[in-house]
Amino acid sequence: MSLAFDIEDPAGGGTERSAGLHAYRPVPRISIEAFCETDAVARQIAKANEDRRMAKTHAQIHMGGVATAVEMFQTVPTPNLILLETSAAPRDMLQSLSALSEVCDPSTKVVIIGHFNDVALYRELIRNGISEYMIAPIELADIIGVIGTLFVDPEAKPLGSAIAFIGAKGGVGASTLAHNIGWSISSLFKSEVVIADMDLPYGTANINFDQDPAQGIAEAVFSPERIDDVYLDRLLAQCAENLSLLAAPSTLDRVFDFRDDSFAHLIDVAQRSVPHVILDVPHSWNGWTRTTLARADEVVIVASPELANLRNTKNLLDTLKQLRPNDAPPRLILNQVGVPKRPEIAPLEFCGPLGIPAMATLPFEPALFGSAANNGRMLAETDAANPIVQTINEMAHILTGRMTHKARKKPGLKAVFSKLTRKK
Repeated sequence: MSLAFDIEDPAGGGTERSAGLHAYRPVPRISIEAFCETDAVARQIAKANEDRRMAKTHAQIHMGGVATAVEMFQTVPTPNLILLETSAAPRDMLQSLSALSEVCDPSTKVVIIGHFNDVALYRELIRNGISEYMIAPIELADIIGVIGTLFVDPEAKPLGSAIAFIGAKGGVGASTLAHNIGWSISSLFKSEVVIADMDLPYGTANINFDQDPAQGIAEAVFSPERIDDVYLDRLLAQCAENLSLLAAPSTLDRVFDFRDDSFAHLIDVAQRSVPHVILDVPHSWNGWTRTTLARADEVVIVASPELANLRNTKNLLDTLKQLRPNDAPPRLILNQVGVPKRPEIAPLEFCGPLGIPAMATLPFEPALFGSAANNGRMLAETDAANPIVQTINEMAHILTGRMTHKARKKPGLKAVFSKLTRKK
């Protein structure tokens, strides 16, 4: 069992993963029209449009400056936000923008992207109703930061972090680790945690926590119009002092088919209610699991060291890199290492072709895990002195930003992954 970590420097302002974009709140549902004169600005706005924090927005990008915008808005209503690049000199910019003001709705916010660093120009633009002036070249974080400043309520409570766990294959222990890490976060840090069991037909959270709630996540998903803080609180089952469960019904009396965004509002409400939301995502691939993983703050993949798990983990990493282009890669936990008589891939060889280290490597301990599951207790409640419990506690520190994970040197062994290539 191995776990490499560093204790976070209290003066360091948080871990690398919590810096930059990770600190921004999601932008609410708004419409955006962008008018660009240069490819460089258009590319950055397009990258921002693909970011998960902009998932609710509807944005369109047009090549052309002020004249293009004026021509368009003579016949269509203006959006919530206009991003407008202009290369006009300071003395000409205000005059060129006057035509836009004549076709622009008073409620529309306008952000100018200019090419001149001029304080007097900035003040004059703000005085004339422009919401913000940005100086090219601009970066992805600049765009999301400015939009968030304009449309996210500064008085809103901080959002809790959503951590999604998914197994690379069924039976690798992703749910068990999600539940135990959630329990550790709540007990170690006295921080409120909600665990959402998203495997509605086969979920095991109610068994692992020895709970039999009458209501749970199904009521929330099938009645999205009712979801608010009060209704969510009624659906939660209290498992410990700071730990609540949104249990799955674990029945087959109906078919659980959902739209891509069916769980999105529920997760948003939960994030506004508690500091940590653990999403126990089933090993399946459909629209709503894809959306849940794409929008989570952290994704944790649990795998065991064999070939099918390696293939599936690689596929998940490649897909999530496309869905989350501006986020750090998912975390990886290698579980059930050392099953007797089972041929296995060594942990370093497993991680080599993936390009990411394992956050933790957990040995196969059927007695500990089986005893905890059969008694509806967490691992720490079953054997607090077990090294696996210590590793789970350390992962709780990492996933809450209290420690940083130090990557070990990659072995550079990609030969194992070549086994996945079909022989000709």
